[in-house]
Amino acid sequence: MTTENHDDGAQMPHHVVACIDGSEAALAVCDYSAWASQRMAAPLMLLHVLDEEKYPARTDMTGNIGLGSREQLQEELVSLDQERSKLALKHGHVLLDEAEKRVLASGVEKAAKRQRHDELASSLVELESESQLFVMGLHGESSAAAGRHVGSQLETVIRSVHRPVLMVPDDYVEPRSAMLAFDGSATAFRSVELLSATPVFQGMPLHLVLIGADNPEHQEQLKRAERLLSTQGSEIHTAIRDGDVEQTLHAYQQENDIDILIMGAYGHSRIRRFLVGSTTTKMLETARKPLVILR
Repeated sequence: MTTENHDDGAQMPHHVVACIDGSEAALAVCDYSAWASQRMAAPLMLLHVLDEEKYPARTDMTGNIGLGSREQLQEELVSLDQERSKLALKHGHVLLDEAEKRVLASGVEKAAKRQRHDELASSLVELESESQLFVMGLHGESSAAAGRHVGSQLETVIRSVHRPVLMVPDDYVEPRSAMLAFDGSATAFRSVELLSATPVFQGMPLHLVLIGADNPEHQEQLKRAERLLSTQGSEIHTAIRDGDVEQTLHAYQQENDIDILIMGAYGHSRIRRFLVGSTTTKMLETARKPLVILR
């Protein structure tokens, strides 16, 4: 794997990090990562994490060896585990090589490749200082094998990292519009400021959707947010909707044919409670288009 070297004191490049595995979503992860990398003028990193639990770097049988007649069997089991790990490592190299070919064909000039032996969430936390966006599939490799609708590590990642996470479906469609779930809180305005400073959504229609009562306070908050986004050169739409968060957001997205839904972790608001509560899984399971969580 290639690893970047930086001079002491030099600023680390802030990568778009594509989380590559053997799932059906891997190709879409490549395509959305290439799209984001080019829109953000940011270097692209292709990351494959070899799950420490499934493929331990070293199998420890201490305490498991009983009678002497079992020692040979235990040695064979250790040998098999080591061989599985070697094959998984080789498979990861192949996945990264294929991902590199795909993103280069999409117009990316070059891509760094990294492979780690760890948990995915832990790996991403360690990479935060040199990353500005993580991209991963809504349906991961392990979740597909287990018959789950949502990647088994997705919620753990969302709760662990402090960088935006772009979660994508199995098929790529170039984004042409986006909507931000907004609640008027101070944190929500920081999310608006973040959007206004990034070129990712520049020039495309942006919808600000406030979930709550239609009153003068909320109307003024939307106007303020709209002014903050005016530098984007985008067509801004605002809307206030009341109702169930998940159903209301998806309904608005479908009605307006919006490609990407953006959500933030907002204080103690309804969306904050929704984001960190049990309905997170429901939102992810019902997502049919890319979803961005802003941290």
